[in-house]
Amino acid sequence: MDLPVIWAALIAFAVLAYIVMDGFDLGVGILFAAEHDDADRDVMVNSVAPVWDGNETWLVLGGGGLFAVFPLAYATILPALYPAIIGMLLALVFRGVAFEFRFRAFTRFGRRLWDISFLLGSTVAAFCQGLTLGGLLQGIHVVNRAYAGGWWDWLTGFSILCGIAVVVGYALLGATWLVWRTEGALQGRCRGYARGLGVATLALIVVVSLWTPMLHPRFAERWFGWPGILLTSPVPLLVAVLAWRGWRGLQRNEHLSPFLCALGWFVLCFAGLGISMFPLMVPPSIDIWQAAAPYDSQLFLLVGALVLVPIILVYTGYAYWVFRGKVKAGAHYH
Repeated sequence: MDLPVIWAALIAFAVLAYIVMDGFDLGVGILFAAEHDDADRDVMVNSVAPVWDGNETWLVLGGGGLFAVFPLAYATILPALYPAIIGMLLALVFRGVAFEFRFRAFTRFGRRLWDISFLLGSTVAAFCQGLTLGGLLQGIHVVNRAYAGGWWDWLTGFSILCGIAVVVGYALLGATWLVWRTEGALQGRCRGYARGLGVATLALIVVVSLWTPMLHPRFAERWFGWPGILLTSPVPLLVAVLAWRGWRGLQRNEHLSPFLCALGWFVLCFAGLGISMFPLMVPPSIDIWQAAAPYDSQLFLLVGALVLVPIILVYTGYAYWVFRGKVKAGAHYH
């Protein structure tokens, strides 16, 4: 078995699962910037309250898998992206505290303070994830199997653009999630947010997608060379199809289809990243085989993963099933 490829696929799946699951609840927090009524904010938070902490399981699995199975990649990526990664983790902690404490605030000032904290934690976490993605894609300077760049090499126009794109994209996921899970005036406003955010997200996808092949000749060859273009050309076509279908769903007041189309965009963008990077683990010089741990270690960990991942999938699916349906105003999770 080619264990590095299997493990790369498992870690990629964990990261994608985190993006699509935690993305919408981070998006709900970002939308606190547009919604100011306490009752509506309670409905928004209650729509994700049963699942938000479970969604972050996939981040732990992805990071832990990288540390255990691709230690060279872990030891290279973290020093190169420490500020962005630390910012993301602190924001997620801050957001989690705000999530719980906002329900226990006894004064209006306390509620506002924790609401602002929830908004800032969600936005900063999303922005730092985009910075991390941009910093990784643009390449990490490696000499003798160690990071040889500076403290701020990750901070460029491209990484900032990626940060903005992730914030806007997560806000779109949050808006479409609320279209699905809420009703009444809040649902109507979120439908309007989704239209504007959908246009902005599509524009940012186009800009980032055109910029990415310019970062490395290898990326450009994958996207525009022959026969690679046969593999890559369906991606933008499917993005366009989902854009049409999602817009149509919003116009026809459908509930679930806009959310599924927004998720589809993220899956396609992730597939595009995989097409660009594979088999690189740390662009432009370290591939998955160079970064991998010894074979016996990979095999031992794979046995555990084959037991653990299905369990996580089952209890995650069960949680979403139990808490399905519309979230009513005045209902309380806490």
